[in-house]
Amino acid sequence: MTISTQAQLDAAVLQDTDATTGRLEQLFSRLFLGLVYPQIWEDPVVDMEALQISPGDNLICIASGSCNLMSYLTAGPASITAVDLSPAHVALGRLKLAAARALPDHAAFYQFFARADMASNAVLYARYIRPELDAESRRFWEARQPLRQRISVFQRGFYRFGLLGRFLGAAHLVARLGRVDFAPFLAARTLAEQQVFFDSKIAPLFDMWLVRKLAGFRASLFGLGIPPAQYDKLAADGDGDVLPVLRERVRKLMCDFPVRENYFAWQAFSRSYDPAPDGALPPYLQRENFEALRAAANRGQIVNRSLTDLLAEAPEGSKQGYVLLDAQDWMNDSQLNALWGEITRTATPGARVIFRTGGTEDILPGRVRPEILSRWRYDADASARGTAQDRSAIYGGFHLYRFQG
Repeated sequence: MTISTQAQLDAAVLQDTDATTGRLEQLFSRLFLGLVYPQIWEDPVVDMEALQISPGDNLICIASGSCNLMSYLTAGPASITAVDLSPAHVALGRLKLAAARALPDHAAFYQFFARADMASNAVLYARYIRPELDAESRRFWEARQPLRQRISVFQRGFYRFGLLGRFLGAAHLVARLGRVDFAPFLAARTLAEQQVFFDSKIAPLFDMWLVRKLAGFRASLFGLGIPPAQYDKLAADGDGDVLPVLRERVRKLMCDFPVRENYFAWQAFSRSYDPAPDGALPPYLQRENFEALRAAANRGQIVNRSLTDLLAEAPEGSKQGYVLLDAQDWMNDSQLNALWGEITRTATPGARVIFRTGGTEDILPGRVRPEILSRWRYDADASARGTAQDRSAIYGGFHLYRFQG
């Protein structure tokens, strides 16, 4: 940990709020010093359709678990710079980039990141990935935690670790208390079967006293990376009650997409990817994309910076795509305007900005200054399509803006 890292996290999360909320925000900020997302929970297929990445594009994104950065690289852009305030997320992104450059073939790459639970992954790391890693990332992955090196998580089921992995583990415990076995859901072959499973097995869980009690705590969703400000936006969609919002998001995850085509559902209910040969995977893990990923890996980088600060150093008119994830849900009006001022300065005509919101509504009108926002056009049709097609189902809205110049 460095002072600058903690200060950046505090600046991103802490708002001018009451004392109770302030203490929750401080706790949330410190959780991001460690690994939160072993896998990103924004659908990169939806992103890539909206971004329409071309060979001349220079993109900037927030990294999180870096599945987005890696998947965008398969489209062959000129460059992608990813930023993240979590040192663990930076180390994970650099590990993925190094592995794409160094591992001998797709089989090894798939084993390390899609399986992420095999003893021989230690050999792949030592022989191929480690020599390609920068010294800072090597120190992170080889630190002892407390009995094993941190890199050993790729031998023990990586997707069960991190804050999200532990949250899903707790959710599985609650499901077991409700006598729910997810195996029949994962074996479903029709959307109708998935709907029946949700209605009969999952919907009743939301009526459990324990679930209702837990959902009332604003810290209960920290494991999903949801700070107090974003929790409040979720609750607003449920007239102050977050539980019906969560119920609908889980229903969408389980019922709106065939489970065999939705790796987010597999991560949620199996805590792994579908092991079937034709199982759904993020674009960067798919066999047909491996050579394109390897060829483009040197065009990706990830840095431990805030997005606004990094853009402030970029030349005018130098970017064609921006991926903000849900970071704006955390921001006050001053932070939003600073970010969009730099986005507007660095954008070329036709540049695209995509982001997600915990609530359903676009949060920019009335908050970003009119002289900035008027230079952008909101693509309502593409936004609605992206919201409907996002297989992760965790967000209320997907939004696309296009720069008019």
